[in-house]
Amino acid sequence: MTGGYTSARQAGLIACHDCGLLVPAGTVGPGHGRCPRCGAALHARKPSSIARAWAFLLAAAIMYVPANILPMTITTALGAAQSDTIMSGVIYFIHSGSWEIAAVIFVASIFVPMAKLVILIFLLTSVQLRCRWRPRDRTVLYRMTELVGRWSMVDVYVVTILVALVKLGAVANIEAGPAAVFFAVVVVLTMLAAESFDPRLIWDVIEEDS
Repeated sequence: MTGGYTSARQAGLIACHDCGLLVPAGTVGPGHGRCPRCGAALHARKPSSIARAWAFLLAAAIMYVPANILPMTITTALGAAQSDTIMSGVIYFIHSGSWEIAAVIFVASIFVPMAKLVILIFLLTSVQLRCRWRPRDRTVLYRMTELVGRWSMVDVYVVTILVALVKLGAVANIEAGPAAVFFAVVVVLTMLAAESFDPRLIWDVIEEDS
């Protein structure tokens, strides 16, 4: 019993990660079985959850550096070329009076990826240190991180749209810079890190101590 409640593992049940169906652990057999409803692999905890999450997270942190220091867009107008990083693009929109666009790009392309890295590092560290601090809040924090992760792609979408629309030959042209690739990799890696992390590990410490 944990806080007056019985966990699925204590009740001898395994939850499917894909559809949420609770399956009796005795019917799974050695290794892992398949969910009778959706066919997904069943396991009490995600295999090598912490190691896989750390691997994706460290790779994302490395890719985050070139994503922010290399040009995101290369603009050519009347023969003159200008390269803009994510931050210089934010500054440009601020100076041009487009505060709303600057805010969206800053939040989606700088704040959210950084926040995801920090939050996932915090969650992984807290689990490895067997922290019992506010498990419900940490679970909610993980769910929020998992939910908003995909919205970091908004900057890549903007660049893609600009590249497709601004094709005026020698007059003006916009091309995606090398940072776009690194940024897309960062978003994918942080999403994989969040997906690899098993939030049930947050509660295992409390259940074992009880």
